[in-house]
Amino acid sequence: MNKFKLILGFSFWFLLTAVACNRDEINFEMPSQLLRFSSDTVFCDTVYNQVRSETYAVKIYNDEDKDVMIPKISLEKGAASLYRINVDGKAGTDFNNIPLRKKDSLYIFVEIAPIANAPEAIAEDRVNVETPAGKQHVTLFSVVQDAEFFIETKTNPNILANNTSWENSKAKIIFGNLTVAEGKSLTIQPGTKVYFHKNSGLKISKNSTLTATGSLNNEVIFRGDRNDTRYDTIPKNWNGISADENAIVNLDYTKIFGGTRGLELKKANATINNSIFHTHQEFGIYAVNSIVTAKNLVMNNCGEADFGIFKGGTYNIIHSTFANYWNFNAALPGLGIYAANEYQNGTTTEQGALSLSIKNSIIYGDKENSIVFKPTSGQTFNATFQNCLLKYGTGSSYAIDAGSIKNQDPKFQNYFTHKMNLRVKDDSPAKGKGNVTVAASVPTDIVGVSRTASPTIGAYQ
Repeated sequence: MNKFKLILGFSFWFLLTAVACNRDEINFEMPSQLLRFSSDTVFCDTVYNQVRSETYAVKIYNDEDKDVMIPKISLEKGAASLYRINVDGKAGTDFNNIPLRKKDSLYIFVEIAPIANAPEAIAEDRVNVETPAGKQHVTLFSVVQDAEFFIETKTNPNILANNTSWENSKAKIIFGNLTVAEGKSLTIQPGTKVYFHKNSGLKISKNSTLTATGSLNNEVIFRGDRNDTRYDTIPKNWNGISADENAIVNLDYTKIFGGTRGLELKKANATINNSIFHTHQEFGIYAVNSIVTAKNLVMNNCGEADFGIFKGGTYNIIHSTFANYWNFNAALPGLGIYAANEYQNGTTTEQGALSLSIKNSIIYGDKENSIVFKPTSGQTFNATFQNCLLKYGTGSSYAIDAGSIKNQDPKFQNYFTHKMNLRVKDDSPAKGKGNVTVAASVPTDIVGVSRTASPTIGAYQ
């Protein structure tokens, strides 16, 4: 028995030694033909000074029927580059003698991490690959924007204690909550971009004012700080903007997207013109006993509802388009409008009178009802529609005038948020069906087209 164990042990070690020898016998030769890349250019999305980008990947393929040794892979600008690369699991800027098995591939991971006050607005570099077969490269390209940071910490409550104006020369990046102090104002100029880190938001205190005034093609933008375009269509990247009692919010040519609640109003007053809200986990606008006037307002893709109204209030909506084709979570209703007299404030149920007027507007989606009303017995609940196009399910009863259209597809150009275009097609039933007198109060649509003659229902003529 002991003799058998001895033979078995000797055989095991002999086999192990043989395998080890075989590994040592792998010969890596110089490439005799050019390598193949998965991409010849890496376009990194816009980044901000002192903020790292997403990580991007390029694959290098060895199409030869032999194992090769790549003499050199390096960043052209070396240590001075704003980019950083990782080659086959190792970080650096310069790599020598990189093995690559036959018919195999290796990854180069790329990111850009611009320093404070980086000198270049356009950051360009190359990953150079040198072999006897020739010199090859992958171009790296990104836009670097200067940024101003607002960071909430235990020792810094992140409060704007004075009247403040933001220009568009620097992006604004907010970590945590940024609060406009009570009685103060924040004014935001056209073209300014405001970015929020995860779980961050902007708070407008009691009696304070937020004024965001953009212009056509130069809007003020509020969004999450993940700048890759795929995050344009993902909700809950940040919290939202909230306005307390008697706060005033003025928005014109403003885009707010990718949050939990785009704009939350609690006994606040908002005037919203020519603005777009889309892709929020709960509500585009969540209003509690507030006063809202909206013209040329476009909304889409919100989990609970585009516009949620609680504890009543006063709301006038003219020439607006509320689409909702929410598809992230089928358990959420994805409404156009939800309105109720009731509001649950902690353990207390509060009530308020409601006055809601909607004119020359579209409220439509892929659910049976785009509008849900929850009036409370004994409370005032006045809701009227004039010359609107509505998705209107069975069991619903609203005060709709004879000029309104029920359950006819508005024929949007594209309701998918990735390339959202809520203009209606030429054969849309909304074409030319708006009330002329109402249209005269909003004579141009959201893109500046006149609607004084034969007005189309919705935000677009």
